[in-house]
Amino acid sequence: MPKPLLIIIYGPPCTGKTTIAGKISQKFNLPFINKDQIKEILFDTLGTEDRQWSKKLGYSSIMILFNLIESLISKNVSLIVEDVFKHQADRQRFQELKKKYNYFPVEIRCKTEGEVLVRRFKQRSLSGKRHPGHVDHSNYEEFRENLLIGKNDFLNLGGLILDIDTTDFDKIDYDSIFNSIKSVF
Repeated sequence: MPKPLLIIIYGPPCTGKTTIAGKISQKFNLPFINKDQIKEILFDTLGTEDRQWSKKLGYSSIMILFNLIESLISKNVSLIVEDVFKHQADRQRFQELKKKYNYFPVEIRCKTEGEVLVRRFKQRSLSGKRHPGHVDHSNYEEFRENLLIGKNDFLNLGGLILDIDTTDFDKIDYDSIFNSIKSVF
């Protein structure tokens, strides 16, 4: 039985991770889960408050996300996951799951010019399209420094790594991404 494929899409907020994950999910008919899906269900069931509450539900969401990943990977199901995934703890969790279930990792790091990310973040928070529980309007300064960097460090999980510049969404080469994934699927 071939190894399950775990496609991990990560990068700072507003780099287009969810859009890319959706296109890959559709192309390969793979389940796609992300932290914000879970977090927004928690907001809807437990309510919304301030930034501290959002962080608390964010932590709970990441714990649930890794539980879902393990549940699927343990059954040899390939899938796509998406989040910021910048913390050493995230890397360690992925490494522990890899040791336990021997999946093949495909890392897709999304990066964007910093000033573009700052603008996108503000536009998104003002658009009314994002769940109000994220309270993005109150955390510009908290995120600004990381947004200006424009990228996260690689997770380096020992599989395929794709580095995608999403500064201009129209220049993303989806065929290249699909072909790279197909080469290890």
